Amino acid sequence: MSLSEHKYQAIIVGAGHNGLATAFYLARAGLKTLVLERRDRVGGCAVTEEIDPENAPGCRVSTASYMASMLRPEVVRDMQLERHGLKMIAAEPGLQIALPDGRVLPWWNDDERTRDELRKYSRSDADRFFELDQDLKALARFIQPFFLEPPPDTEASGLAGLLEMIRVGRRFRGLNGRQLSELITFLTGSLEQFLDRYFESEEVKRLILANNLYGNHGGPRDPGSAMGLLFHLLSGGEDGKQGYAGHVMGGMGAITEAMAAACREAGVEIRTSAGVSSIDSVNGRVNGVTLNSGEVVEADRVVSNADPKRTFLKLVPQGDLDEDFRRQVRAIHMDGPAAKVNLVLNEEPRVNGMPADASPLQKMLFTLVPDFDQAQRCYNASQAGELEEDLWVDCVLASAVDPGLATPGHHVLTTFVQYLPYQPAQGDWDQHREWLGDRVIDIIGSYAPNVPGAVVGRDVITPLDLERRFGITEGNIFHGDIRLDQLFFMRPLPGWAHYSTPLEGLYLCGAGTHPGGGVTAAPGYNAAHVILKEL
Repeated sequence: MSLSEHKYQAIIVGAGHNGLATAFYLARAGLKTLVLERRDRVGGCAVTEEIDPENAPGCRVSTASYMASMLRPEVVRDMQLERHGLKMIAAEPGLQIALPDGRVLPWWNDDERTRDELRKYSRSDADRFFELDQDLKALARFIQPFFLEPPPDTEASGLAGLLEMIRVGRRFRGLNGRQLSELITFLTGSLEQFLDRYFESEEVKRLILANNLYGNHGGPRDPGSAMGLLFHLLSGGEDGKQGYAGHVMGGMGAITEAMAAACREAGVEIRTSAGVSSIDSVNGRVNGVTLNSGEVVEADRVVSNADPKRTFLKLVPQGDLDEDFRRQVRAIHMDGPAAKVNLVLNEEPRVNGMPADASPLQKMLFTLVPDFDQAQRCYNASQAGELEEDLWVDCVLASAVDPGLATPGHHVLTTFVQYLPYQPAQGDWDQHREWLGDRVIDIIGSYAPNVPGAVVGRDVITPLDLERRFGITEGNIFHGDIRLDQLFFMRPLPGWAHYSTPLEGLYLCGAGTHPGGGVTAAPGYNAAHVILKEL
């Protein structure tokens, strides 16, 4: 059968947000596109599901991904996601930490309101905080354009290489010497060293720490650990506001449901409960996929939203790729350090220090972040496979602003937990799952004493469960760690950072490609535009 006779011009493996974004742009350009999803629903890690159907039926939560931050405004507008039902409410405060001494420290969107909070701890830090915030936002604006375009092509030579140098150079036009120094510091230095240069108050440092290291490898004293500050100041939401964080009404699944509706409107065919067992090829060129059911579906090209290891080591037959390439794929650092613990409560958490007149938005989120010693010790322990007591627990009481997620008299609390080993040194996660759930509840109870007695349902999702449930290798939510040697033109591998692969007609569009993880839809956007440019 010739390529022109295939039923589909593109098959997307995986209906996560990046796969749906890719499908939309390909279909909008006229390609007959099919999305295949192994689970019984679209969304990947951005889904809304019941927490504990047996003990708390009808109570739903954003199971894995849980807050909207860097979702690209271009994608929101192109897919008309609001018309398809997406509604996001900006978090206010955008971040808030609960302190062990019974105080809370919010980071409001209003600068003067935040300044007043910070002055309670250090007047000089309050001023430096906003000087640094402006500097970081300026740096983030230089990086921002790289998000919606392929990374620098280091393999280009001749005229193409010259043009590539000019393209990249233009992005940093206007960057002064001090900003360049700061950028290098971010990429190579530790967060603690960086903050020590600016601040004296441990509470202020802790507030910034809480906005930095989510789901990433490295404690606050490790080289490169300051990098997260820039990523969290990139723009997001329909209006493209820098540092945007928001709650999605209906949970994160509302994003992917809206994307799926936009895809169907553009002509995309979406099939759920249709897991792919292999990506097929003939003579070095992709010609379709085989499903777990044994069904063969042919297509001109295949775009994998799975992570690089799952794509190249499990879906592509071993003999179809060079062994040296496969060895490089095996070396990609994954080893997810995070988990989720989702809870149903029969009363609202009463956090020590939370104002009595706190708004529902303020009650919605509170981070229980260790100090720098504890955070570094916890990370080091995880790297040795040990389970540390001082976990980092980020809490979102989604039902405070979205009561429709819970049944009357109930509240849903989702927590993001780190640092944890993917493979415990002793036993396995099936043995330690209940310990993790109990420990997280105990930690929350030390800040909100009424919570342990209010739990009526829970769902503990260990790093191993993230792999099993969502199909992400080693439970890494970013499809590969976010670190300097796995970013930009080295993501997923040097020489293969432009979404194409050694197998002709096979592309990647997931978080394992540039610019990385988070519910941004940037990898899917970029992959689709690279494919369309080649056509």
